[in-house]
Amino acid sequence: MSDLSHTNAQPYQASPELVKAFGRVAVFMGGDSAERAVSLKSGQAVLSALQSAGVDAFGIDVRGCLLKTVEAPEYDRVFIALHGRGGEDGTLQAILGQAGIPYTGSEVLASALAMDKLRSKYVFQGCGLPTPAFRAMTSAAEADEIIRSLGTPLSVKAAHEGSSIGIFKVHNVEELAEAYRKAAEIDDLVLVEQWIEGPEFTVSLLQDKALPAIGLSTDHTFYDYDAKYLADDTRYRIPCGLAPDDEVRLQHLALDAFRVLGCRTWGRVDIMQDADGEFWLLEANTVPGMTDHSLVPMAAKAAGISFEELVVRILKDTLPEATNA
Repeated sequence: MSDLSHTNAQPYQASPELVKAFGRVAVFMGGDSAERAVSLKSGQAVLSALQSAGVDAFGIDVRGCLLKTVEAPEYDRVFIALHGRGGEDGTLQAILGQAGIPYTGSEVLASALAMDKLRSKYVFQGCGLPTPAFRAMTSAAEADEIIRSLGTPLSVKAAHEGSSIGIFKVHNVEELAEAYRKAAEIDDLVLVEQWIEGPEFTVSLLQDKALPAIGLSTDHTFYDYDAKYLADDTRYRIPCGLAPDDEVRLQHLALDAFRVLGCRTWGRVDIMQDADGEFWLLEANTVPGMTDHSLVPMAAKAAGISFEELVVRILKDTLPEATNA
């Protein structure tokens, strides 16, 4: 990963040419999704880093109708730090694209696919990439048949939420039916998949390259919202603990997943490893968290990339190729 690293004893600064090319940058954060609180933290961190790097940036807490954000824009491009529905699912991307305003991250279709855990798994499956066996669940009455088909334990997920919101581990028919009811209160699409027992890894992607993988462990049942953003006892392993060849295999799988969804510039892919050493794709994230607990900045730091350089590199991909060269 040496081609990603930037070694400089001085605080990172964007070049005057880049600063001029960027113009005025709006960092969109907040939003109305279930991930609003995390988005505000991510947005503030991104904003501070951009300003520290010398970029003319300011923050916008996006609330209500997204169309209003482009009515009379006082900015030249947008750094999207909105997590969840509205900001990460292609909606905002479509609005900005239609208005001709450059924005960070994946485009409309890739954003929509990655945000939809069920349809992204259809893509993985169709492309021959390993992902746990799964089913869409539309009624609690299906619990018995699903367990006969998939076995236990199972993971129940609200298909359009991030940050592990609306995820439950279940072991029997009664738990599955109850988890479905809870997930269906959050989302109209519920995904059920086989639970993979084993270590969890996450691979961050930056400009079509994989950053060092991170191994995750927690005393929680799984890497849930509290473990991600609140707990101080979540354990992160960098190096991830895999043999070098296995880490390369893991990174290639993450890149393959990102590419088949059509994602670009930056993101994160979550992967499980089973008892036989096989890797299984869970999901891709096109606007991952950028808080003090977040994994992309952690992986970038391990590759020698400061937070300031990370956000500037992400923003740089909003420029035309000639300017970005």
